[in-house]
Amino acid sequence: MSLGYALRRIIEEYPLARLDPPRGHPLGTVIRKGAPDEVRQALAALDGPFLVKGSPGRGAHWAAIPWIAIFDPAVTTSATRGYYLVYLFPTHREAVHLSLAQGTVAAYREHGPRALNHLRASGDRLRERIGDFADRLPLTSLDLGTTGDLPEGYEVAHILGLRYGLADLGDEGRLRRDLALGIDAYRALKARGGLEF
Repeated sequence: MSLGYALRRIIEEYPLARLDPPRGHPLGTVIRKGAPDEVRQALAALDGPFLVKGSPGRGAHWAAIPWIAIFDPAVTTSATRGYYLVYLFPTHREAVHLSLAQGTVAAYREHGPRALNHLRASGDRLRERIGDFADRLPLTSLDLGTTGDLPEGYEVAHILGLRYGLADLGDEGRLRRDLALGIDAYRALKARGGLEF
């Protein structure tokens, strides 16, 4: 398997997989283990301790938006708080986004009905903080194709990133270079104060 192949499998197979129970489903294993293993392999050339996790959902429910996330343990070890790099799979299943994003669940807990406004304003400030990456990570907004607290939170928590269509996933070298670039932006954000304003 390669990183591109793992990402393509998730895009193409997720709609049908959701018709079956998630427990023990082979695609759940790809999202939890196979794709994260490919991301870890791509990260091996980069210096630093990274934690990689994938989520197809919880318990008996598939996620509306599955994800594969890369965490710097000095920043966060969870997609619920802090900021991290993540592959997000929109519901239209024609693409995958590489997103430098903020954790959403902690924002909902802390800010309640004002969480989306908080994340949006914070994202604007963080985008300015790493503005020198804007031309190489030009995607500044996401449309994940569904509603609900988490998908809407993911959309407004996005800082910078890239979009890949299916045709883009055959270029393994590009995917690895882009991942390294995303890590550079992640590190720059950490070095420049992260979420502290």
